[in-house]
Amino acid sequence: MGSARRGGSVEDEVLVVGGGVSGLTTAVVLAEAGRPVRLVSDRAPGETTSAVAGGLWEPYLAEPRERVAEWAFRTLPTLVALAEHPAETGVRMVEGIKAQRTPEPVPPWWLPSLPGALRPLRAPELPPGFRSGYAATMPLLDMPHYLGYLTDRLRAAGGRIERRRLRSLDEATATARLVVNCTGLAARKLVPDLEVRPIQGQLVVVENPGLDRWLVAEPIEGEESLYLLPQPGGLLLGGTARRDRWGTEPDPELAARIVRRCARVFPELATARVLEHRVGLRPFRPRVRLAAEPTGDGRVTVHNYGHGGCGVTVSWGCAREAAGLLPR
Repeated sequence: MGSARRGGSVEDEVLVVGGGVSGLTTAVVLAEAGRPVRLVSDRAPGETTSAVAGGLWEPYLAEPRERVAEWAFRTLPTLVALAEHPAETGVRMVEGIKAQRTPEPVPPWWLPSLPGALRPLRAPELPPGFRSGYAATMPLLDMPHYLGYLTDRLRAAGGRIERRRLRSLDEATATARLVVNCTGLAARKLVPDLEVRPIQGQLVVVENPGLDRWLVAEPIEGEESLYLLPQPGGLLLGGTARRDRWGTEPDPELAARIVRRCARVFPELATARVLEHRVGLRPFRPRVRLAAEPTGDGRVTVHNYGHGGCGVTVSWGCAREAAGLLPR
């Protein structure tokens, strides 16, 4: 598609900044709508925080809840459809359990938005150590595979990808009339927006001894989280949610605690071979920022960041809303 240049910018091109799941999804939505798109990122998708995410669909660690639920349930049908082709997309529908230690199951805050999604479990159906819970079948994404799928889909729609580090968001707005900022935690410096802060998450990937269902245990006050996610490359054991921790090196003591917690539920995990350690920084903000900001001279920046622990869960809902905020 041809474009007229004016003042050093491509007049009708949309510049998407950020190569994680939010940036890629937004770029795909725009490109498949027929808009010329260029995605700029200093890292390949496989090197982003999105690549080390567990990949289970569930609203988690993001605010405000009402809007997060809205975006999540707009995303869900798309992921369900992609799960019809798991070998291509990396998305599968997988049965699992949300386990609790309370005598009666406490429904998650988002359940009223999806009635019938969870089935209360009887005691014999629960893993050892739990007294209540729900069964559910949810999308589970192999994130490195899925990010590769989105990259291919973007290129197939005519989108371009450029590897470049921006020192500020002004560099993007200086070269494009329309910008979508999907920079996650990097928005803290690029915007700058000091409300964006990290929530560090650590996972241990072990050789799967044969578990085919996911498990997410609802933590009680002061307790570290526990979850198991069966992926093609191994069983993901988690996890942590440590606020304001910037480090991305695995903590051996923390990893050992994760394995011990999971092995109390499934003893065979105590001797499972460790394949990999992963650490990611979730980009948390008191409120997800999804809004258009005029930047002068007819230029507009749409911000789409601060999704906390559920970037993939809200990805398509946020991407479509962000695309709708851009002028033609």
